[in-house]
Amino acid sequence: MADLQDELHATTEVGELDRPDAEAEFGPDVLELEDERGLAADAGPEGPEGPDGLDGPVEFEGSEVDTGPDVDAGPEGDEEDAADDPLVRAHALLAAHPVADGYSGLPWVLRHLPWYDLELGESTIDTDVPRLREGHVAALFWSLHLPEGLVGERAVGATLEQLDLVKTVVEAHPEGLRMAHSAAQVTDARNCGRVAVLLGPAGAAALDDSLGILRALHSLGLRVLTLSGASWAGKNGLTRFGEEVVREANRIGVLVDLSGASDATVRRALTISKSPVVCTRSAARDLRPHPANLPDDVLVELGITKGLCLVPLTAEQTGPSVRDVADHLDHVRALAGPECVGLSGTYDSGAAHPQDLSDASGYPRLVAELLGRGWSESDLALLTWGNVQRVLRSADFMARAARSRREPSTAKIAEMDG
Repeated sequence: MADLQDELHATTEVGELDRPDAEAEFGPDVLELEDERGLAADAGPEGPEGPDGLDGPVEFEGSEVDTGPDVDAGPEGDEEDAADDPLVRAHALLAAHPVADGYSGLPWVLRHLPWYDLELGESTIDTDVPRLREGHVAALFWSLHLPEGLVGERAVGATLEQLDLVKTVVEAHPEGLRMAHSAAQVTDARNCGRVAVLLGPAGAAALDDSLGILRALHSLGLRVLTLSGASWAGKNGLTRFGEEVVREANRIGVLVDLSGASDATVRRALTISKSPVVCTRSAARDLRPHPANLPDDVLVELGITKGLCLVPLTAEQTGPSVRDVADHLDHVRALAGPECVGLSGTYDSGAAHPQDLSDASGYPRLVAELLGRGWSESDLALLTWGNVQRVLRSADFMARAARSRREPSTAKIAEMDG
């Protein structure tokens, strides 16, 4: 019996002597971890008391413990759902590719307001800086169109007053607005956090049948001229003098606007213009028979010549809902191509607007509708920004080339049209 006890004591002593060797091989932290795990196993399913004196499982540094479902999974799931929301996607896309709006009637409206502050916000109109920012509008064409009945010298004077008003308004709101005369200046304004303001379109009556006045208006900043409301651009199309107006506009870099022009004028201008033409307020006549909307064959020709159809957000021309506007955009894109369609809010023009597009802040809702219809980001980027930039650059390029070959025209309407 004594021999057996001696053997047991010897075995215990051997185990104690072997531990330093194990520590040397594996390190003391590993062995302590094994001892703690052994204690945890002996403690049963409840485990030993935690550091706060409460019963619960023991956690070890560097070990992975299953704590059940992740409490943050819910919010992450909500973020994923939000990312799939078309309106959230629309805001994200417009932050990268903002809207270049092809028509605003703001100058004539401001002319009749006793006081306004566009940077603070103005509830009596459709457009102000806060709503432009909310709608991600980074460039805006301010129309110089006049009420019907103004002709001759009165039309010229009223147009100059409109032009002066625009410059005064822009100078009075330096934190929100900036004048721009080219694609490069539009981009500069956007990069500085300002909304670029471009002058035009002006009506043909503003020229008083004088190419010299056209050049003077261009030197003051005019960039778009509408070919309607003049004897040389009537129901029967362009006269010889009308064609000379188009050529001179090409030479100096003024875009020709065909919205509201007769079908004969539209077709002739598409033929002779060397620069891309624009239609600042035209949708698809096949969907809504409005005289300013374009027939399908003209839309096809517009695509061939790389012009630009800016679809207006008006109930009269496109319909009373966002879906109606989207239908016109789909139609124009299908016939003219994604490089030849853009947007024209036509706000502050006296027109009624579709539901949910009542002012300049509504563009994200329209883009969300187009995303739901499968429009790609590249096509939407062209629609909102890229196509307007393209026609501005093209007009400047063609003007530089034309000026090297052609002197300023001195043609008179009496000599050409009799």
